[in-house]
Amino acid sequence: MPELPEVEALAGYLRQRAVGRRVDRLEIAAISALKTYEPAPTAVAGRAVVDASRHGKFLDVLFEGDLHLVVHLARAGWLHYREAFPSVTPLRPGKGPIAVRVRLDDGSGFDLTEAGTQKKLAAYLVTDLAAVPGVAKLGPDALAADLPTFAERLRSRRGQVKGVLTDQSVLSGVGNAYSDEILHAAKLSPFAITDRLTDDQLATLHAATRQVLGDAVERSLEKRAAELKGEKRSGLKVHARTGLPCPVCGDTVREVSFADSSLQYCATCQTGGKPLADRRLSRLVR
Repeated sequence: MPELPEVEALAGYLRQRAVGRRVDRLEIAAISALKTYEPAPTAVAGRAVVDASRHGKFLDVLFEGDLHLVVHLARAGWLHYREAFPSVTPLRPGKGPIAVRVRLDDGSGFDLTEAGTQKKLAAYLVTDLAAVPGVAKLGPDALAADLPTFAERLRSRRGQVKGVLTDQSVLSGVGNAYSDEILHAAKLSPFAITDRLTDDQLATLHAATRQVLGDAVERSLEKRAAELKGEKRSGLKVHARTGLPCPVCGDTVREVSFADSSLQYCATCQTGGKPLADRRLSRLVR
């Protein structure tokens, strides 16, 4: 799933390439992806792209007249910028992975695509960001939050730190991959309970969050949109590296699986050498 660094980089790429261009037309190929009905997609035609930004993991493309195309890429969504489209023929709904296409006046534009069969990419065309439910509920940005805010937000929700860190209403922008990386950098078990964390542990976790996300943003901004997925994978130390050596201590990276996701961690770095048991089979090691 694209998280804060990738979405920030996509917004940056659109700022460089699309801002100032006028929209030829906006096409909706996946009817289920568009979650709003007013304004209509035709309202975008002729408007200039004014800005592109990020709210948590939401991408926000702003058109003149304060009209926003807000997109959540979900687990398998992505943005592909096209210098030219192969055809001027409008997209046919229900054909292929393209959910939304934005054609610009110079012949370029971008596609919002979603792979797989679970279609969860969501696009909203709004004049008020508060009309996007996910944006309205976002907590402070994980990269921008200062230590007092970060600590207050983490302690406001009692639970395992992995789950709380990825709760977008607590702090926005962090998902499954970067939470694994942040907790590894902070040397914290993913199952540590938030209201038991000491002030020192919270300070370390805050510093790790800023470092991991900041480094990932810096690396991502240097890449083109098509290169971002590879850049994300190459920068990970524990996430999606089950069975490989931890680059910090050399221990084997381990995994805990859930119904529809998994987490990766290093026992030596994070849990005092104690493996975490699969929660479906036995008690968790904290």
